[in-house]
Formats: sequence, C-alpha cells, structure tokens
Amino acid sequence: MGRLAPELIGPVGLELARAEEQLPGPHGMPGGSRFELKWDGFRVGAVCRAGEVRLWSRNGKDFTTRFPDIQAALADQVHTDCTLDGELVVWTGERMDFDALQARMVNTAATVRRRLAPTQPASLVVFDVLAVGNVDVRPMRWTARRNRLEALAQAWRPPLQLSPVTSDIAEAREWLEAFKASGVEGLVVKGATSRYQPGRREWVKWKTRDTVEAIVGAVTGSLQRPEVLVVGRYRGKVLEMVGRTAKLTDTQSATIGKLLKPAGARHPWPDEISTHWGRGSKTPIVKVRPAVVVEVTADAALQAGHYRHPLRLVRHRSDLAPADIDLLPG
Repeated sequence: MGRLAPELIGPVGLELARAEEQLPGPHGMPGGSRFELKWDGFRVGAVCRAGEVRLWSRNGKDFTTRFPDIQAALADQVHTDCTLDGELVVWTGERMDFDALQARMVNTAATVRRRLAPTQPASLVVFDVLAVGNVDVRPMRWTARRNRLEALAQAWRPPLQLSPVTSDIAEAREWLEAFKASGVEGLVVKGATSRYQPGRREWVKWKTRDTVEAIVGAVTGSLQRPEVLVVGRYRGKVLEMVGRTAKLTDTQSATIGKLLKPAGARHPWPDEISTHWGRGSKTPIVKVRPAVVVEVTADAALQAGHYRHPLRLVRHRSDLAPADIDLLPG
C-alpha cells in the first residue's frame, strides 16, 4: 500500500471544524477565508489505492460495503492513488435526505444493501485531498491541495462531486439562499494558507438558523429550574418530541420555570431520553403540561421532522397557544 502514514491508508484521520456564532470575514482565516457549503450528510475518508477503494467514517469504521455505488464510482473514475475527504449524502428529489442516508448506514445485510443502493443512491461530495500517489499533501497549504484536488476531479461525474468554494463572502451567502431548500446547513470556512491537521478543529462551521415555534413538553432538571427544554409538535392529536434546547441561562430558566405545570397521567412521552439525539446514555425528564409555546432557533439538520442538533431558546411566546402551532405532516 505504499509508504504513506497509516492514517492516510485507513482508518483516515480527518480534520474537524469548530462551531462559531459569527461568520468569519474575508480575512478572518489564515491567508484569507475560503467558503464552502456545509452538507447534511456523513463524513468519510476515501482511500483509493492499487485499484482498491475503502470508505472510512470519522470514528474509524469501515463503511465500504454499505455504499457499493460510491465504491464502484471511485474505482471507475479515480485513476490516481489518493486519499480524499468528503461527505456522503443521499438526495430525494432536490433535498438531501438524512433519513435515507441513515437507512443505508445502519443496514448491514448484503441483501438490504443491494436493494437500497439503486433506490436510494448516494453521492460523495469531496472537499479536500490528503494524499496523492505516495505523497502526503497534508503539510501543503489549502490552495495547493485544492489545485491538486481540482486536477483529480476534472473528469468526475455523478455520483462524485467536487464541493464548490469561493473567497467571496457575498457569493457564499447567495449560495446559502439558493441551496436553503435543499437542506444545506450553513458554511464551512477554511484558511487559504492553512495545513490539514487531523483531529484539530481549525476549520470554522457556521450554521444558518431559522426561528420556529414549539410546545414545551418536558424538561431536564426541575420544574421550577429547568436546565433544558424538550419540545414537541402535534402529529394529528399526538404530541411528538421534535427536539431539545441547549442548556438554558439562569435568567431563561427562572422565567420559563414560572410558567410550567406538571403533566397529567396521559402525557405520551417516556420518563427518560438519550443524552444525544437517538443515541447515548439516558437522562430522566420531567414531563410538563403541554401549554407553553416557545420560539427557538434551529438549523437545517432534520431527521423525520426532528431536529438533530440542539435548539436555542429565543423567548416565550405568550401570544400563541399550542393550537396555533403547525402540525407535523401526517
């Protein structure tokens, strides 16, 4: 497999991004800012060497056999040994479909994989290169790596895509507006002279956030001093959990705590929830009467109508009742 470092052959060590509230300006990153779209998918390192293709998750899992369509596309279209960094996405119509992507990630049976690949085809959006041939290009500045990546991608066709990039912040904002309906989460910003540093959070991710209204259905902590709000919306006549907020400030906690009443016996939610959406250890919740409406900010990362990332409390909507909140699709 050549003389490359093990982390370039697999599992692949990937650079990370830190979340920032403010979008860096044109000169906010080393050598000048470069703006890319933040795709709502699953991060992978792709190793193409000696005719073999392997796909590695950020956590070091081999996902190659779960995406045979991407493996085949890389084997067919990438003719130079290399290690790539990108995002797996699945499109349903003109929107990225994280539920469909999740279904492909969690199904390990070969028969299911063969069935899902043609009905829920994946795409690989590539945004960096870590090695070309036997050369480790991570010490090179971003502009040099980008030139090599563009040379590799000249003849690519779907399902392989080169992630667009711009140094023009106004253009980046135009892209966000144009791709908003497709589920793009925001922007990733990199420095033009920055090196690739696996495991480090030198890139910046900035997410667009819309305000939405939801109903408080439970809290962590106590009724009088809630720490986190667990919020929902109705699907028909059933209150469905759709997300949770980040930890409240002391002022927010005191204000909301005065409004909450304990739930009745028919509250439909469980007594505890995962510490992370859909996974992790469990934490107990205190169920409340679903009468308080709050306005929260949310990013575009949705899964079956549920927000995967923490919401942020904006304010109590005293002017709205639960009946005023839009229903979830039936």
